[in-house]
Amino acid sequence: MTFFLELFILIPVAGFILSLLIPGKKENSISWVVYFTVGIHLCMFLVFTGFWFWQDRPILNLKDIVLFKTEGYEFFIDFYFDKISAVYLLVGSFLTFLVGIYSRSYLHRENGYKRFFNTILFFYVGYNIVIFSGNLETLFMGWEILGISSFLLIAFYRDRYLPVKNAVKVFSIYRIGDVGILLAMWMSHHLWHENITFLKLSNYELVSSQLQSHSVIGVFISLMILISAVAKSAQFPFSFWLPRAMEGPTPSSAIFYGALSVHVGIYILLRTFPFWEHQLSVRILIGLIGLISSIIATGIARVQSSIKSQIAYASIAQIGIIFIEVAAGFQNLALWHFAGNAFLRTYQLLVSPSVVTYLIREQFYNFTPRKQTIEDSLPKKIEYTFYMLCLKEWGLDSLMYRYLWNPLKWAGRKLNVLSLNGVIYFFIPAYLAGLFCVYNKSLISQQIQTYLPMLFSIIGLVMVIKSFVERKQSMLSWVLIIMSHFWIALAVAYNEQFKFDEIHLYLSGIAVSGVIGIFCLRRLKFHENESGLEKFQGHSYRHPKIALVFLIACLGVSGFPISPTFIGEDLIFTHIHPDQALLAFVISISFIVDGLSLIRIYARIFLGPHAKSIYEMAYKSS
Repeated sequence: MTFFLELFILIPVAGFILSLLIPGKKENSISWVVYFTVGIHLCMFLVFTGFWFWQDRPILNLKDIVLFKTEGYEFFIDFYFDKISAVYLLVGSFLTFLVGIYSRSYLHRENGYKRFFNTILFFYVGYNIVIFSGNLETLFMGWEILGISSFLLIAFYRDRYLPVKNAVKVFSIYRIGDVGILLAMWMSHHLWHENITFLKLSNYELVSSQLQSHSVIGVFISLMILISAVAKSAQFPFSFWLPRAMEGPTPSSAIFYGALSVHVGIYILLRTFPFWEHQLSVRILIGLIGLISSIIATGIARVQSSIKSQIAYASIAQIGIIFIEVAAGFQNLALWHFAGNAFLRTYQLLVSPSVVTYLIREQFYNFTPRKQTIEDSLPKKIEYTFYMLCLKEWGLDSLMYRYLWNPLKWAGRKLNVLSLNGVIYFFIPAYLAGLFCVYNKSLISQQIQTYLPMLFSIIGLVMVIKSFVERKQSMLSWVLIIMSHFWIALAVAYNEQFKFDEIHLYLSGIAVSGVIGIFCLRRLKFHENESGLEKFQGHSYRHPKIALVFLIACLGVSGFPISPTFIGEDLIFTHIHPDQALLAFVISISFIVDGLSLIRIYARIFLGPHAKSIYEMAYKSS
């Protein structure tokens, strides 16, 4: 039966590759590829599930491909199947097939018709990798695919300002979730001294014996998993991003933010439940986050003027309740609740355009006075305060800017002394000097070696922060990101177990992708006199091929699973010692800002209204 686990992954991959080869003008062929891919996948799953039930529902685990192996470290792809996978696959395949049928006529003659269906299949690949993942490393592969496909679909109308702006905002929250998983993988390697699988995590005696002597590490891993789940499922304090994600087409809003992607946070909690189920503090925290999210989202939903925003916040409230159910240990109830919420929100979003028309007609011809609600029983001052807080979405968006992004921008503006010539003439010689120290550790005292990793990681962080706020030179911003990765590798290289072939594995993807990105920027500069970052340029309209190649380069630098850097990032964290928490924190911040800066460069240069457009554009979202 384990053979079918590989087949469940290969079918969406084959469909995605086939859809890329079909010309954009052949709408019928593109849509039929989606029908057959998802339809065959659904039918095969139904047959497989029947046989699986007949075999008394065995738990399946398949260690498939070993991508990298050294002494004491192994990076391998592992697939896993149980009742959680079965429910998520049934809901996902059926709703993706349904949305594919709906999208065929909804997006007829749309300029991005092929791009939309390509991205839907790409998302479906990532979704299947996530729900069949047997360890955190495999899950992280699918997790990254979900993140970039979400960005592409939110920014589907790439010639408009608001979709692109909101896509970057949503990606920034996703990036926080990405680093949460990376940190969980980091400490998990030190806890288990191996690439632990979900199958082993279900062994109560094994988990209990480890956590008894490493309770603090267990809480840390659980909190990092919780941060990833909260960011992905738009729970408090990240609830504000879900309505912004509705800027994409209605079908993508339904399949991503009503049904599947927004429930992946629940999946990772369910999958890791055996690990944190006996950590009472973590369970209480999960329940509190779910409760706060439900209360806040319910109030915000009731004051929204947009039907999509109402549905988004209603979905957040229900997911908060599912968080409570998971924390209480009601896994079966949480799975039923997930399925019901996914089907309901998909239906509501698909019919939302018709509902708006219906409500407008009802308002004119069948007006009814507002009924009394529970808020009317409260003192007016409290009622109005609660109303204003909900109207402003409890200030969650502004709080995130005030305490996270604005301090980074302020710090970056203090680094205006950094220029392209400064990077070349100062930091490169400094890097070479640091490299000399790595290869000649005997010439440096042990006390100095203790502080050098922290110093080098801070230099990398400084460079990527400067890249994040750079508004004039795109080439400078790009080079700073590349250099920051080299400084991070140099910082970790001082740990004695970090071998040079592992450093080269990490930097090879960075170097190749960096050169491709430089080539794309120079090519664009040749065709267009301006390629700055002070505003959206929209150059994908005239240079779609350069835009695609540059996007691939951005993904390669950010550690997307298309280059060795993806494995290298895990290697970087694996070789950070458990007592180097500050070093891990600095590198984590660097990776967060690195991903944001890369997407910002791509969005500013290639997305948004064209630089020579004479039309006005909206700057604020509803």
